[in-house]
Amino acid sequence: MAFPGEAELVTLITPVTQSCGLDIEGVKVTRAGRKSVVGIFVDSDIRPDLDLLEQVSQEVSMLLDAAEERGEVNLGAGYTLEVSTPGVDAPLTLPRHWRRNRGRLVELLEDGQKSTWRVGALSPDETAVVLVRPVKKDLEMRVLEFSENVRAVVEIEFSNPPAAETELTGLDYDQALTWQEDNK
Repeated sequence: MAFPGEAELVTLITPVTQSCGLDIEGVKVTRAGRKSVVGIFVDSDIRPDLDLLEQVSQEVSMLLDAAEERGEVNLGAGYTLEVSTPGVDAPLTLPRHWRRNRGRLVELLEDGQKSTWRVGALSPDETAVVLVRPVKKDLEMRVLEFSENVRAVVEIEFSNPPAAETELTGLDYDQALTWQEDNK
């Protein structure tokens, strides 16, 4: 009975997270001597609340305990289970991350240059996203292809976004492209 790797844990807990409507965003196992900490990061299109995270934690804990009793995994002399969301500092790496942060500000790092944009609609095939930002007294829109080498992280915003930006990020993808063409 070996200490499970992250991939093995994902396979083991996926039925629980899927039944709760959650995606696994990451698993981190930290061994501390004979004990270990198992961190599971989950999210969904509707932000999970604390009750749902507690439910997932209880179900995953029962699942891991049962797997240990059957001799399928060994988490050490004892383990601590932590179930949470990835947090706002997690990079946006998948189309679902962009969809879940529509309307929010993101900081892009491209070729060593930082810029701040507001997230709009995903393309229908989920290969690109519309981004909007103010430029002087106007708005600039661009389409970011996910194949581009860009790092993006959500920016914390303490005020309501400007109405014009909210209106543009609320357009669907084709409407946004039409707006962009009309405002060249």
